[in-house]
Amino acid sequence: MSPTTPPARPGRKRGRGGLARLGPLPWIGPAVLLIVLVVLWPVFEMVRTSFLRISSSGFVRGPAGFDKYRQLFDEPALPSVVLATVVWTLVVVTATMVLSLALAQLFNQRFPGRRLTRWALIAPWAASVVMTAIGFKWMLDRTAGVLNTLMTDLGIVDGPKDWLGDPATAWPWMMFVAVFVSLPFTTYTLLAGLQTVPAEVYEAARVDGTTPWQTYLRITLPLLRPALLVGMVINLINVFNSFPIIWSMTRGGPDSDTATTTVFMYQLKNADIGQSAAMSVVNFALVVLMVVLFLKATRWNQEES
Repeated sequence: MSPTTPPARPGRKRGRGGLARLGPLPWIGPAVLLIVLVVLWPVFEMVRTSFLRISSSGFVRGPAGFDKYRQLFDEPALPSVVLATVVWTLVVVTATMVLSLALAQLFNQRFPGRRLTRWALIAPWAASVVMTAIGFKWMLDRTAGVLNTLMTDLGIVDGPKDWLGDPATAWPWMMFVAVFVSLPFTTYTLLAGLQTVPAEVYEAARVDGTTPWQTYLRITLPLLRPALLVGMVINLINVFNSFPIIWSMTRGGPDSDTATTTVFMYQLKNADIGQSAAMSVVNFALVVLMVVLFLKATRWNQEES
């Protein structure tokens, strides 16, 4: 090396190399911080609260150990609430996926007024879920509801019926509203998946002489699998955790006869905050377990052979 050559600056090189080794971390750091603050920290507080003894006014009275979980599992209404949650989730998600699949297939065809009907489908999605649920609640009102008035005038029923006061009729109506507000997102998700299927694939199927039903089963559904999985997972999480519809229409009553685990958790809040937090932890664990089992059963990360 020539004596006039300036010495190297190893510290500066190391600094640049260290920053480069961080890769995209400086860019995704704000997003990670947001996830920690909005998701992980509330989960931590939820778990911590479930092990505390808290007064109805919100003052911590000391640790409670697993007492809140024991009290929760001793609740006589818990088994029926869990069963109702499972039925609620299965019925609403299944009905939503089937109807959305049919609507997506319809909207993927060319017909007069297709653009207008596509726009109309957005309405339940654009409206507030609470507003939609309250609207149906007014429609089903025992004394001033449109449905009772119409059915009485037509002679279908002898007198006003308390649709939301009886669990046997309240559950179907709430399921109907849940499917109604879930259809737009799921339909557009599946419609986007249908529009990615190359037209050449269908042309080759027609040349091979396959029937429309065979084409749908052997080509459309397998190629639609990613969109189906996305719609199914998001619906499972949303419907399982659904609160506004049930709370706005029945508040989980009478007692807890129309409550899911999420609504039951809110009902417990008025009596025992720690027990409500314990229900939140159980609910969170059930959601994670449900999604993991579903993804494992569908083998979402494996390509079709």
